[in-house]
Amino acid sequence: MDARLIDKSKLPSRHVTVGPARAPHRSYLYAMGLTREQIAQPLVGVATCWNEAAPCNISLMRQAQAVKKGVAAARGTPREFCTITVTDGIAMGHRGMKASLPSREVIADSVELTIRGHSYDALVGMAGCDKSLPGMMMAMVRLNVPSIFIYGGSILPGSFRGRQVTVQDLFEAVGKHSVGEMSDEDLTELEQVACPSAGACGAQFTANTMATVSEAIGLALPYSAGAPAPYEIRDRFCAAAGEQIMDLIARNIRPRDIVTLKSLENAAVVVAASGGSTNAALHLPAIAHEAGIKFDLFDVAEIFKRTPYIADLKPGGRYVAKDLFEVGGIPLLMKTLLDHGFMHGDCMTITGRTMAENLAFVKWNDDQDVVYPANTPITVTGGVVGLKGNLAPEGAIVKVAGMAADNQVFRGPARCFDGEEACFEAVSKRQYNEGEVLVIRYEGPRGGPGMREMLSTTAALYGQGMGDKVALITDGRFSGATRGFCIGHVGPEAAVGGPIGLIKDGDIIAIDAIEGTIDVELSDEELAKRRAEWAPRETTATSGYLWKYAQTVGPARDGAVTHPGGAAEKETYADV
Repeated sequence: MDARLIDKSKLPSRHVTVGPARAPHRSYLYAMGLTREQIAQPLVGVATCWNEAAPCNISLMRQAQAVKKGVAAARGTPREFCTITVTDGIAMGHRGMKASLPSREVIADSVELTIRGHSYDALVGMAGCDKSLPGMMMAMVRLNVPSIFIYGGSILPGSFRGRQVTVQDLFEAVGKHSVGEMSDEDLTELEQVACPSAGACGAQFTANTMATVSEAIGLALPYSAGAPAPYEIRDRFCAAAGEQIMDLIARNIRPRDIVTLKSLENAAVVVAASGGSTNAALHLPAIAHEAGIKFDLFDVAEIFKRTPYIADLKPGGRYVAKDLFEVGGIPLLMKTLLDHGFMHGDCMTITGRTMAENLAFVKWNDDQDVVYPANTPITVTGGVVGLKGNLAPEGAIVKVAGMAADNQVFRGPARCFDGEEACFEAVSKRQYNEGEVLVIRYEGPRGGPGMREMLSTTAALYGQGMGDKVALITDGRFSGATRGFCIGHVGPEAAVGGPIGLIKDGDIIAIDAIEGTIDVELSDEELAKRRAEWAPRETTATSGYLWKYAQTVGPARDGAVTHPGGAAEKETYADV
């Protein structure tokens, strides 16, 4: 697309590049080596979550250069900038995890402010780890300038004594080590080989789940979210995205033309079909919120319930993201779902074509067993299930991918912990009993604050061989790598007087993931009596960002969002 054909009088960058009054602004651009022609072209923000915290993000700066070449080739002017990311693998298991979910809001807010402050006309957003993916997509929908999402790509699997491994194996090895089933030497060897390259965690954990969402929702180029970070083809996808963003500007195709109720439903379908992370039930409502669309936990759960589980991916299955990409990628998964009536084909995508048009030439691959046909699934119910009952009036979520049906029903006495550390210590010392329901509370969005993930605790349980012998419930979250009967997002959270905060040791909890119920066997009268006696628990977050977050964050049911969203807007940035 020739940028000279684009009418810049209707683009945001006119506020900093057009007319005599903008001579001072243009002088700053000349100072960075831009030419008069480049200043007259559309300005495209190229945002990355690059940092040196973890392998998830380390390749993003390199990939950004390929995006910029694509933008320039299509006669646009790229302007690169970075925002933060908090990498869950590093933050896991300690108080650093309180920063994880709030970082999603900081990413969205900081990208918004950068685009607003510098009047960029479009956005190519690149992310690599868990919360940075929805954070970047939230910013796109909020700003509503032409946007394309690019995933940094997954890590390659490691090899441990001839066996393919991921970081999930390492978290579970900690549990084995705690009960003497793994030596110091073996643990050291495993930690040195589990993560052999750049890229985000390789299985269908949160990063790959939300990468899958990026294609299904229509914000990413077909196949682009599946290629591992080290693959050279990533640069080709990045350059293509840079060129395509100029076409979106010319055609004025914006995120809210793409992110609709139907495309959100498509995204929920691929999460369930791939056995994706329960965190998607938090992020999809948050993305919908930016567009002013009501799409809460119960809407997501309803789609999960009717979607077949068809992708045999870790942590519940056998394969990793690299394997899916090499047999046909996310389009292969979506094609069989579309053909069998589980997806909407009429949704617009960033290619300028509909989902059905994008998938029209995708052929089924009979020579693979990573993805099953949607009419002969692994299980007829999706890999993620929503729950509701007197213990969770605002809902809860559980990942059942890879779990046998007889392991999806559990009843047992509660053992309560106020915070993850207390539970992890009990698990590490085996101070719990088979058949119990471990309850971790005051870890919700407001009560944490920050709604921490519990992978260290759940992986330790699994490593001890107790993954199917106890259940665990929390008003916090679980990592996409979590497996076993672990229920998260229980709402209302304990910090606002939710029933999970009223439970006492020994109360009987009944969970049925087949029927979608979660209840404590107490009368309404007893719960009301306990609620009257309940008092809010003090938090240590009395200043700084976590305090600010706790003042504004809403319930997990609605995505744990911190502002009124698209429904309250009088104008979008793109139209100013």
